[in-house]
Amino acid sequence: MQVYNQLNKNPNLSICLGFFDGVHQGHKVVLRNAVNLALQNGLKSAVITFREHPLCYLQNRTPQYILSLDERLALIAEQGIDYAYVLDFDEQIADSLALDYLRDFLVENFTPKFITTGFNHYFGANKQGDAAFLRAYQEEFGYKFFEIPPITFNNTLISSSKIRQMIASGEMEAVPDLLGEYFAIKGRVITGNRIGRTISYPTANIKYPKDIIKPSNGVYAALVNIDDTEYRAMVNLGRRPTVNGSNILLEANIFDFSENIYDKDIRVSFLKKVRNEVKFGSLPDLKSQIVKDENEIRHFFKNIKI
Repeated sequence: MQVYNQLNKNPNLSICLGFFDGVHQGHKVVLRNAVNLALQNGLKSAVITFREHPLCYLQNRTPQYILSLDERLALIAEQGIDYAYVLDFDEQIADSLALDYLRDFLVENFTPKFITTGFNHYFGANKQGDAAFLRAYQEEFGYKFFEIPPITFNNTLISSSKIRQMIASGEMEAVPDLLGEYFAIKGRVITGNRIGRTISYPTANIKYPKDIIKPSNGVYAALVNIDDTEYRAMVNLGRRPTVNGSNILLEANIFDFSENIYDKDIRVSFLKKVRNEVKFGSLPDLKSQIVKDENEIRHFFKNIKI
């Protein structure tokens, strides 16, 4: 997949529009529809998206994404998309009327043969543009529009906002049904205060990414990917109140693992929340609870297929 950071002339495409945070199961239907239309008609496919969510510009929000931009683009590429246009949502785009955006941005640059969006995609100032708008202008601008209806799982609408809500509340076991995989973060292993070693539970520590949605503080069963090999692990996410910690830190005790991985990039997938973060009266009390956590998590791994 070729990635562009600005518009260019690239005519006769099958395009799809959206931010695609998480590239969840509903997003994949939108993306694959654009790809299939391209393949069936001898065309190329393209995603038109933004580097930051429009609400970050419009409402000065701090991002809370499910995926980093690089991970989002990697998953979009996996769906077979040929081109990704990753634009900056700026004043010009924010102030464009829906018709101006359609005519001057999309049609002028891509003369699309097909446009695909989800049922709840909006564009243009004050959300003037929607599925009905795109359908109404098909003949005038020479494209065919496809609206993907709501995609559900067990009567739950698959959406980025729902997935973020589940992550924030620690409902990790249900996330793959909507997202398509376990929620995960990437980070570089840093040197911690090494308190874990003093109680026989050394950890690989990473700072939590500021722009990624954060699960509720606590202990999790997790998988840690190191150099494309996956290891089972017990993860604590939080401020470590027992040792007077302050910053949010992810600490992974990797089972049956003793290699030096400082300065390595690792990927941590959250499988199940075991308990909330608690302040213990002493390190021995903390260790006693960690032993219980480890036993529960090892038992969990014995009873699931990964």
